[in-house]
Amino acid sequence: MASHKVFIAETDVKVYFYDPQSPWQRGTNENSNRLQREYFPKETELAGFSQTGLDELALRLNRRPRKTLVSPADKLTVTVASAG
Repeated sequence: MASHKVFIAETDVKVYFYDPQSPWQRGTNENSNRLQREYFPKETELAGFSQTGLDELALRLNRRPRKTLVSPADKLTVTVASAG
């Protein structure tokens, strides 16, 4: 996000950064990492996976229901629809 100021100016989307060494501020990120570790243990070399396989996994994870009862894919659809 080195160009976050340009991104903000062009999209009018706010960008927030977490404090270093404060994982409790990164709940969604930490949860996503945990879910990905089910498929890729630490030190897994992603170069051995096809882009198609990675895309399928991303789709599976984004469609996975969360405690909010809304999948990330559904939330994105609603957010994009309301922005248009």
